[in-house]
Amino acid sequence: MSSKSISSAINRVGQVTQQLSSQAPVKQQMRMASTANTVHKLNTGATMPAVGFGTWQDKDAQASAVETALRAGYRHIDTARIYGTEPMVADGIAKSGVPRSQIFITTKLWNNSHDPKSVEPALDASLKDLGMEYVDLYLMHWPSPFKDGESMFPKGEDGKAIPGDADYVETYKAMEECQRKGKAKAIGVSNFSQSEMERLVKEASIVPAAHQYECHPWLQQKKFADWHKEKGIHIMQYSPFGNQNPIYSKGEDLGKLIDDPTLAEIGKKYNKSGAQVALAWGIAHGRNVLPKSKTENRIVQNLEGDFKLDPEDVKKIDSIDKKFRFNDPSANFKWNFYADLDGKTN
Repeated sequence: MSSKSISSAINRVGQVTQQLSSQAPVKQQMRMASTANTVHKLNTGATMPAVGFGTWQDKDAQASAVETALRAGYRHIDTARIYGTEPMVADGIAKSGVPRSQIFITTKLWNNSHDPKSVEPALDASLKDLGMEYVDLYLMHWPSPFKDGESMFPKGEDGKAIPGDADYVETYKAMEECQRKGKAKAIGVSNFSQSEMERLVKEASIVPAAHQYECHPWLQQKKFADWHKEKGIHIMQYSPFGNQNPIYSKGEDLGKLIDDPTLAEIGKKYNKSGAQVALAWGIAHGRNVLPKSKTENRIVQNLEGDFKLDPEDVKKIDSIDKKFRFNDPSANFKWNFYADLDGKTN
């Protein structure tokens, strides 16, 4: 290469370097936050991946969705007896090639099996469908018992649930036996009120490892969350995107939570969507989040909601609480859910 060519090349490198330097402040403003693979520790000592993959709804699509999620990097799958997706979860795991030992599995006891004598057989049925010897976490799906039996939703002439007579504390004590036998590595509950939780902790032998309930930037329930932290009970957020699920008809005039201006503005800072910011907010508070999707791109994007928010951004999201609850089946279940919690309207 001639001296003239070398000089020209050096000049070009200098120009490129100067150009990149001038762009540096812009790149610093657009913070690229990578997936953190955050895990939380339960009071049993076990660890749970902060982002779980929810399998509620779209039953026929779940085997493929679970396989996709595991290949994308998820290591926590959340299912339930009532979802009807436990066999699909088993199929998705088998096709993914990910060893069972690397996956945290949560499933739930349904309301038609609250009689203490029905609890272990119900878990056995779930284990059979999952093709597993144990689950990592077994939750009581609701505190409300239905009439015990084969029917998942026994209905009266009014079209609403026929209540059972099982006491949720006695149901939970039967779950404790499942943990002692090793069929569930940890146990917990879902959709309990504070008074129900207080009674359970007082009368049970094993403090619940986790409580799964509706929680998102528009329903934060700070005092309730603080109580759980004090008792060492881990919080799992279902419906972390609030009213993104079309099954929720309440609050249609509010717009979509994931389009909230505060979430959108913060998202620009990290090159993230409002949905991803909502997930990161839950994780920042030490909670587990359970997004769901059957679309590959969305499945991957939800996992990328595991990134670190700056403290000031967490506080901004803390300030947008509307105390708005989207899920309350009290009338159909004939049980007064969430009686002492934020967002109770009926």
